[in-house]
Amino acid sequence: MAQVSLNKVSKAFSGNIRVVNQVSLGVENKEFMVLVGPSGCGKSTTLRMIAGLEEIGEGDIYIGDKLVNDVPAKDRDIAMVFQNYALYPHMSVFENMAFGLRLRHYPKQEIIQRVNEAADILNIKHLLGRKPKELSGGERQRVAVGRAIVRKPLVFLFDEPLSNLDAKLRIQMRTEIHKLHIRLQTTMIYVTHDQVEAMTMGDRIAVMREGVLQQVADPITIYDHPKNKFVAGFIGSPPMNFMTGKIIKKDGRIYFYEGNITVKLVEDMYNSLASYVGKDIIFGIRSEDIYDKLFVSEAPPENVVRVNCEVVEPMGSEVYLYLNTGRHIFIARVGAHNRPPLNQDIDVVFDMSKVHFFDKDTEETII
Repeated sequence: MAQVSLNKVSKAFSGNIRVVNQVSLGVENKEFMVLVGPSGCGKSTTLRMIAGLEEIGEGDIYIGDKLVNDVPAKDRDIAMVFQNYALYPHMSVFENMAFGLRLRHYPKQEIIQRVNEAADILNIKHLLGRKPKELSGGERQRVAVGRAIVRKPLVFLFDEPLSNLDAKLRIQMRTEIHKLHIRLQTTMIYVTHDQVEAMTMGDRIAVMREGVLQQVADPITIYDHPKNKFVAGFIGSPPMNFMTGKIIKKDGRIYFYEGNITVKLVEDMYNSLASYVGKDIIFGIRSEDIYDKLFVSEAPPENVVRVNCEVVEPMGSEVYLYLNTGRHIFIARVGAHNRPPLNQDIDVVFDMSKVHFFDKDTEETII
């Protein structure tokens, strides 16, 4: 079994600056876990501690039932794919893929068999005689993955493996790695700063910020039920819209008042927000939950707000509208046919059943 467990793992550089702070995380056998967060959040350092390439400052790491804190990287039965491919330029593709097996003194026939099997899986058998300089970026990445596959490790570790590829190739390789996981049925831990990669690839996602684990859940839960404002804003494209305002009560109903616009809360939210009446609060709504009133057959008047359309950004199958309340700028994601005139006021509708509220001081999710 290839579970990976981190128990209150920490790492500090330059004295007391903790780049990883008390991270506890369990990765199940055969799971595809994605560590995601902005640059400098500690995700790669966490991966390198699992690999044995960084010493652990505090805490324990288990691979299976074995405590590996003091186990050298070469004895952890893991294989790592790096961002820069790390191929030997003077060796052929075959030699690069076979190198680790030769160091471990595998029989020649088994090396040939394992390399050919990996090359078949990755569709690079025709490249085995070439040198890395004769390969494209995508082909080099496949070779780097193949070098890991031939090891047949307990755990695969990926450190931002697609960041050097162009957009089209990233999408292709994203799919290939996902299919590889399904085929190999091996535990994989994947580090990225790209939330699209995280959402599309991971069985579960671990969101990190400044060395601290923010939330661990499946992609849909992370998207629909973020634990705090950071997670809500980091996951999603475009990011969630945020506005600061107050919760007010009028005629037995509860509203969010932004300063220039007012929208009514659905009754299911009343109990959760009753204690915030009269207080500052952060309101969040995703761009796809805002509609142009012209294209809505029935819109509750208390959910319609008038805003100024400052920018119209066609994206092909959809359009981004940059809207201004006079106090906040937010984005609506609408259909490709929707092109309102610039610098004119339009009415938009908020889907109040899908909004989020965050405590202004702690930024934790209220509802």
